[in-house]
Amino acid sequence: MGSVNYLLIDESILPEVYTKVIKAKNLLLSGEADSASAAARMAGISRSAYYKYKDRIFEYNASHDDTTKINAKLQDNAGVLSQVMNELYLAGANVLSVNQSIPVGNIADVSITVRIADSDTTKDSLIEKIKSVSGVKSAKLVKEGM
Repeated sequence: MGSVNYLLIDESILPEVYTKVIKAKNLLLSGEADSASAAARMAGISRSAYYKYKDRIFEYNASHDDTTKINAKLQDNAGVLSQVMNELYLAGANVLSVNQSIPVGNIADVSITVRIADSDTTKDSLIEKIKSVSGVKSAKLVKEGM
C-alpha cells in the first residue's frame, strides 16, 4: 500500500453510507451493539459495506485539541483527591482519566487528563484552582509530547 493521504470533508457532500459506517462504529464502541453485524443493521447498512469502509473512515473530533494532562502531588489525607475532582467539576472540565500512585512519604503522585473544550476556564486558571485545594503540594501542566 502506498502513502496515505487524508482529506477533511464536510459530511453533507458524502454518500450516506460513510456517515452510517461512523454510526455503526460508534454503536460498537458504546456497547449498544454487541457485534459488527448488529451495528451495521442498527445503522442501516449492509455488513459488507461496514467491513469495506470501517478501517478507512474516521470521525474528526476537534475537542481532542483541548485535552490536557495535569501532574500533581497530593498529601495522603482523606478527601484531597475528591476536592481536586470537585474543583475540576466546578470549572467545567471533563475528567478523562486519573492515575494515582501509592503514597510515599505521605505524598501521592497523581496524573489527571481532562478536556476543557466546553469550559470557559483556561488551563492556567484550572491549575491555580487545583493548587488552592488544601493538601495539594504542587500541580502543573504537562507539556505536549512528554
